[in-house]
Amino acid sequence: MPKIRTAAATAAMACLAGLALAPSQAQAAGTVHIYKVYYDSPGSDRGGSSSLNAEYVQIKNSTGSAFQMQGHKLKDSSGHAYVFPSYRISAGKTLKVHTGKGTKSAGHLYMGRSAYVWNNDKDKASMYKPTGALRDSCSYNSTRADYKMC
Repeated sequence: MPKIRTAAATAAMACLAGLALAPSQAQAAGTVHIYKVYYDSPGSDRGGSSSLNAEYVQIKNSTGSAFQMQGHKLKDSSGHAYVFPSYRISAGKTLKVHTGKGTKSAGHLYMGRSAYVWNNDKDKASMYKPTGALRDSCSYNSTRADYKMC
């Protein structure tokens, strides 16, 4: 009898260990998240359109289907906010949200600002769902790099 109980207990523990190691459905399905913050655009910060647009936040869709960004909000620590228009990120693709002005195109949206948003030393990019719940955030605290991979 003790051998049967021991074998059953060992089998049960193996099953539980397997469940603990298996990814959750959310992890397996992927996420829509902040992938990169390019906070210090190349050259001097003179506020020109090319400099403003070289400052961006990149969003990645690592899910298996297209994702609608409409109504999501991107904010920095100071409260500068950008509300996403109707825009679908295809599965496995990225989207750059540039600080300056430009025309919406595949993989690119523009905040339409004439001043920089992301501090060159430290800041936090936060992305919120249309409900106001936090979807993702990425902080950086360095002047040694121009961008942060999140």
